[in-house]
Amino acid sequence: QVQLAESGGGSVQAGGSLRLPCAASGATNRMNALAWFHQAPGKEREGVAVYYTGARTTMYAGSVRGRFTISPDNAKTTYYLQMNDLKPDDSGMYFCATLWFSGGTWLDPSNFRNWGQGTQVTVSS
Repeated sequence: QVQLAESGGGSVQAGGSLRLPCAASGATNRMNALAWFHQAPGKEREGVAVYYTGARTTMYAGSVRGRFTISPDNAKTTYYLQMNDLKPDDSGMYFCATLWFSGGTWLDPSNFRNWGQGTQVTVSS
């Protein structure tokens, strides 16, 4: 099993930045991908960014491309979501997830098995 723990959430004004770490422990060698998801109040959880550990490639949702960056540390045990130029619509809970069912799209949260508990981000205008 892989355990995930997010941190780094908080309150920031529009245009500001936050960096969210996702710390992984346990069977990290099984991690084929690490994704970040965003869930706004009353809305579905949606994919924001993903890092494919084997290919070392990334993909982003259109709404965050150019503003957010996902990257691992050298040990591949912490995965960061750097969020710049934050907007009020970016507010909500952020979750990291791993053990991706590779037959499905990374944007669909049902294709990930293991999840962290989330961290809250609030962006004020």
